[in-house]
Amino acid sequence: MSHPYADLSPDLVLDAVESLGFLSDARVLALNSYENRVYQVGIEGGEPLIAKFYRPGRWSDAAIREEHAFSLELAEHEVPVVAPLVRDGETLFEHAGFRFALFPRRGGHAPEPGAPDQLYRFGQLLGRLHAIGASRPFVHRGSLDVQSFGHASLATLLDGAFIPQSLLPAYRSVARDLLGRIEMLFAEPPYTAIRLHGDCHPGNLMYRDECFHLVDLDDCRMGPAVQDLWMMLAGDRQERQAQLAELLDGYQEFHDFAPRELALIEALRSLRLLHHSAWLARRWDDPAFPKAFPWFAGERYWGDQILALREQLAALDEEPLKVFG
Repeated sequence: MSHPYADLSPDLVLDAVESLGFLSDARVLALNSYENRVYQVGIEGGEPLIAKFYRPGRWSDAAIREEHAFSLELAEHEVPVVAPLVRDGETLFEHAGFRFALFPRRGGHAPEPGAPDQLYRFGQLLGRLHAIGASRPFVHRGSLDVQSFGHASLATLLDGAFIPQSLLPAYRSVARDLLGRIEMLFAEPPYTAIRLHGDCHPGNLMYRDECFHLVDLDDCRMGPAVQDLWMMLAGDRQERQAQLAELLDGYQEFHDFAPRELALIEALRSLRLLHHSAWLARRWDDPAFPKAFPWFAGERYWGDQILALREQLAALDEEPLKVFG
């Protein structure tokens, strides 16, 4: 049985774009995306558009429209995000059984890791985003919690045949120990869940002409604000502490940050590790995944994951980063 994306040909992509009244110049460039399929499509007499074809069965129509509405709400408040195009009051379209949306093309490059001036400005951007995100909740999208990102991920991995039998007991043991600790951490510092970008790593930031643009809100959901900050921190503890100070200096100009959320950083990192492995397992029937991630089926990957989860257990015992000033 072929995967649904097998029918998504260049001609179908062009037909979908032209069904909305655009005239293409027949140029289609596949962009680097695995969860969905994303293409740059040339337009006669205009700038190219980005066409995003949503993975069948992942999000409901209501959840996708809620993502789009959040993007448009942010854009209305002049928060620099790449929001979908609106045609006749609609942002989500269907063609030949595929749901898709169109976006303007925004060029740029990922920010320089650890650059203080960029971190300060990015903190300002996130503070503005979270001030709007905290104004009301999502209704149709999920939450970043221990059950969905942790226990459900582990269940997927244990039910599959991906972890080598020789490593299965060790992986299961360390993952369960880790989840027990994470549950305690999530219970200890109460936090107010807000609407988040959800996957705010440097690759989802475009930097050009001294300005940032946030892209790809496909993983937006409810969760703790610190989820959108911690992936911008890198290096040893001293470096991360200095980077955090720059981020929060900008952030708190627009939105209050609860210092107690810093205790969740290593828990969130651990959940991301589990969730990423489960994501690969759930998508393995997509032919693009075995080609792109051949190491996922190898013993070395799972040995490295056991080591990483053990390191996370130790990291949970370390003192959290602090807010100074």
